[in-house]
Amino acid sequence: MPTPDTQTTVAELKKLMDDFVVARNWRQFHDPKNLSASIAIEAAELMEHFQWLHSDNVRAVKHDEKEMTNIREEVADILAYLLSFATAMDIDLADALRAKMKKNEQKYPVDKFYGSFKPRM
Repeated sequence: MPTPDTQTTVAELKKLMDDFVVARNWRQFHDPKNLSASIAIEAAELMEHFQWLHSDNVRAVKHDEKEMTNIREEVADILAYLLSFATAMDIDLADALRAKMKKNEQKYPVDKFYGSFKPRM
């Protein structure tokens, strides 16, 4: 039985992806250039699901099971390539995210950006 996000570690996901790649002898293709391109390509495919929707219709997509199945697959593709990229580049994803969020906290302080994407003076 699959485990939810709250019970699965990033390390487990990286190993799942790496085991898949190794079993197929695909490391030879999984260099940072190819993997970064694959992340961008899959992200573009995710964007296609929302391309012509008006902003007020986007939330309705969550209730379309067929569309959500396709979206989940695109998200999984992005994650799979991101995990492989992190493995290839020896990036600890948890540390990278924590460091970036700390930087973002400085760049976007709550008192200036609360409820707005533009800084309040």
